[in-house]
Amino acid sequence: GIAPTAHTFTLVLNACANSEAIEEAFLYFDAMSRDHGIEPGVEHYVGIIEVLGKSGHLNEAVEYIEKLPFEPTDTVWESLLNLARMNGDIDLEDRAEELLVSLDPTKVNPKKLPTPPPKRRLGINMLDGRNKLVEYRLPPKIEKKVVNEQRYVPDTRYVLHDIDQEAKEQALLYHSERLAIAYGLISTPARTPLRIIKNLRICGDCHNAIKIMSRIVGRELIVRDNKRFHHFKDGKCSCGDYW
Repeated sequence: GIAPTAHTFTLVLNACANSEAIEEAFLYFDAMSRDHGIEPGVEHYVGIIEVLGKSGHLNEAVEYIEKLPFEPTDTVWESLLNLARMNGDIDLEDRAEELLVSLDPTKVNPKKLPTPPPKRRLGINMLDGRNKLVEYRLPPKIEKKVVNEQRYVPDTRYVLHDIDQEAKEQALLYHSERLAIAYGLISTPARTPLRIIKNLRICGDCHNAIKIMSRIVGRELIVRDNKRFHHFKDGKCSCGDYW
């Protein structure tokens, strides 16, 4: 038969991560060098980290990183950052981001830089198909009403301003992807896909809100952030809540 390659094991570990198959992942990882003479690379160690993190074992993932036979790379910290976000561990997310940025300053999240108060912030998105940029200044009151009806609970951990709880909830409504979607819903034909291009990474709260919006309006909402495409439909996202 055809002998497996290093890339083969990368794909296998990715499959183990998606199915939360921890034991199998370690068996395949050990078999790489023992049975096939393939020395594990950074991508394979990251694969194990992904398996642990996607299975909800963040502490074990951190311990695994601390025992790596090499200094953790930016890829390692970016993986941990995404896993921490997926599991809602803000402290670990901040720690991983700090270490990531120390290795690669281009990975800094602009949303975490000091910004003016929410009411003076501007968001810019492009609505695909209309070929124009739009600046949004008004809060999407209609959106706030419908998401509340769907038991939407604002996740104010993503608001970094030192303001009270109500102001934090209001600040979330100013995130540019929400404003772009609100504008798109009233200016494009019903039941048609809506495409939004965003220059920053979508935050966890907006991701959850857009899932709810896609179910309410019965439309596919496609958001391209700086990491990947998110296809929101019927209350679910193609990324499986991992990005």
